[in-house]
Order: sequence, then structure tokens, then C-alpha cells
Amino acid sequence: MKKSKGLLVIMVIVLIIAGIMLGNYFLGIQKYQKTVAEMTFENVDVSQITDGTYEGECDVNYIYVKAEVTVQGGKIEKITLLEHKNDRGATAESIVDEMIRGNTTDVDTVSGATNSSKVIKKAVENALIKRIPYE
Repeated sequence: MKKSKGLLVIMVIVLIIAGIMLGNYFLGIQKYQKTVAEMTFENVDVSQITDGTYEGECDVNYIYVKAEVTVQGGKIEKITLLEHKNDRGATAESIVDEMIRGNTTDVDTVSGATNSSKVIKKAVENALIKRIPYE
């Protein structure tokens, strides 16, 4: 009898811990989705940026991007994604070519990788706005 009572207590404790962990996971997902949904973007005038290579990042917990942006002659010359931690958003990396071609961060997101697209755009925008030289 004591053995089954002890086992029951252990099972209840495990279920409580699992419930707390699951609840925290879903709260984290909800916060991440809200952060991405409320993300805003600025219109960056690349022609006004001094030539150089700049670094920017954006972290929304489930997606993280660290980007290096090279500006030459008022144009985005090169964008390198130094890090892109994502779940299934690797296809979003194609927007880098669009940003270079259009000389802007104001490009469409990639269908099926919208959140990663937004985080990449924000990391590049942060590099151009903050203008922290990459060393």
C-alpha cells in the first residue's frame, strides 16, 4: 500500500512539472508570435549611409539573425547572414538578394517563412540604422 501511494505521489509531481513546462512553452510561443506580428520597419535611405560594413541583429527567441551589411556608394553591396537560427525558415534567406537588388529593406516576405523573413529584414535594418562597424 505504501509503495503504491509513493508511486502515486511521484506521478502527480511529474504531471505537475510537465504541466508547468508545457504552459511555459506555450507562453513563450505566444510571446514570440506577438513580437513578430507587432514588428515595425523603418524606411532606411541607404544613399545617406557612409561606405562601410555594418552589423545588426534581431532576436525573437525562436528565430535569431545576425547580419553583416556592406554599403558602397550609397548602395547595399553585400549582405551576409552570419547567423540564422530558425525552425523551418531557411527559405527566407532568399530575401537578401532582393534587398541588394532593390537597395532597400522594404521587400516582400517569403511565403511559408514569413517570420524568418521579418527577422532577417529587421537585422539588416538594425545594421543600417545603428551603423555599428563590423570588425
